[in-house]
Amino acid sequence: MTKIMIKRGQVIDGNGGVPLQNGVVVIENDLIVFVGNEGDYTDEVEEIIDVEGATIVPGFIDTHVHMMMEYSSVQNRLETPFSYKFYQAIEYMKKTLDAGITSVRDALGTDLGVKKAVEDGIVKGPRMQLSINALTITGGHGDGYTTSGQTVELLQADYPGMPDGKADGIEEVRKRTREMLRAGAEVIKVHATGGVLSATDHPEFTQFSLEELKVIVEEAKFRKGVKVMAHAQGAEGIKQAVKAGIHSIEHGIFLDDEAIELMKEHGTYLVPTLLAPVAVLELAKETGMPDSAVQKSKEVIEIHKASFTKAYKAGVKIAMGTDAGVMPHGTNLRELALMTEAGMTPMESIVATTKTAAECLGWEDKVGTLEVGKLADIVVVKENPLKDIASLADNNNIQLVIKDGKIVKNLMK
Repeated sequence: MTKIMIKRGQVIDGNGGVPLQNGVVVIENDLIVFVGNEGDYTDEVEEIIDVEGATIVPGFIDTHVHMMMEYSSVQNRLETPFSYKFYQAIEYMKKTLDAGITSVRDALGTDLGVKKAVEDGIVKGPRMQLSINALTITGGHGDGYTTSGQTVELLQADYPGMPDGKADGIEEVRKRTREMLRAGAEVIKVHATGGVLSATDHPEFTQFSLEELKVIVEEAKFRKGVKVMAHAQGAEGIKQAVKAGIHSIEHGIFLDDEAIELMKEHGTYLVPTLLAPVAVLELAKETGMPDSAVQKSKEVIEIHKASFTKAYKAGVKIAMGTDAGVMPHGTNLRELALMTEAGMTPMESIVATTKTAAECLGWEDKVGTLEVGKLADIVVVKENPLKDIASLADNNNIQLVIKDGKIVKNLMK
């Protein structure tokens, strides 16, 4: 049983309190066994990692990613063999770990085999909570139908382990939800409104009836309380999702006062993904983003920030998520600077991507904070993120990443 001490760092434990200066974290195998002052620790250790002047934080959590994709042009997608995306995902997962992200909630596109490959140590990647595929309506966000009459999906579905998500009417919705659960979904994803990247709808369009959304929540609950996450951008769709009992609102672009009050009343999480529309505008030419997506991003970007600020000030629970895959994997922590620009303090943004994110995933008993008994997911950052939160976006600043007690990145050698 190997004990490793990480010493002489500023310890930000994820709970939001005053950091511990010159603190130590001790891990044994895959668990944290001590957090505190070095003088208070009396047992022997087999290895010491001296991080003098650096900051020790919990492994970061991104609650909205797409590990099996990075946005590319239609032509590129049509020219790429189906199985190639699995090999691309190996690099995406490595970049995610290199950014200090040790846990993710995959918001569609990753199947159970990819998660098992990570868990079995065949490939390196973050701990994953899977949604498998998203439920959507015919003609809605997630339906790859184009105005030419052709269908071009962002990610191919309807192969073994990846059921198609299109459903219309209560019984189809019920069946599709059951199919996702059968395929290994640990959270159900539903598109409750239109979106930026879909060609035939708009973010304010409402998808699914309240009754259909309630059926999704009901079916999920039958599986030992599986939660539902909703892509929801327009105010009416957001309100319907919250009323139906959905656990988290993804994006939340057009939040109004009523939606915010409902979210507070129901304890609904907001996963803002502020980086997503920013990335659409930055990468439009390079990745072949459709003109409709560019125009919609320009339309919503300031509204999105204002909605985040209103929700934050009102006390809505906010968990960090990025929509990684729309932008390159490994750039996830850019989101924290955007959150601080919209009102959070640097410490609050760190809590949003550690403690609160773990709570959103239902994993607060094992990750999210540096506490005795939790899994040893630990990141060492060269610069002080409380002084410069944007420094976390530089992966060279992420010096050491430990997941499950194993070093998966080390720039400190």
